[in-house]
Amino acid sequence: MKGSDRDDTPVLITEAAPSYEEQHQARKRKYAIIMGARIPCLVLAGIFINTWWLALFFVVLSVPLPWVAVLIANDRPPRKSEEINRFKADRAARRALEAKSHQVIDGG
Repeated sequence: MKGSDRDDTPVLITEAAPSYEEQHQARKRKYAIIMGARIPCLVLAGIFINTWWLALFFVVLSVPLPWVAVLIANDRPPRKSEEINRFKADRAARRALEAKSHQVIDGG
């Protein structure tokens, strides 16, 4: 394959977490979308001012949106729970004894 024919984009071969910058951008985008949803709620409340219960519904719907937006924007993805691989002498000794007993039984 010639150098000009080759695709030089990097290939992700691990399950690495997204970078901090990517996470931050995603959280900012979610915040903007949720806060942007508040404007149509308030506009609809103004449009339906003659139908008081519908206007009240849209106002009440818009009240918790800033709180929800902040909570979601500040929420980082959970860390992977990784099992720590520690050497345990008693396990290693048992495995060695089992392997030795299998060799004796198998005739090895």
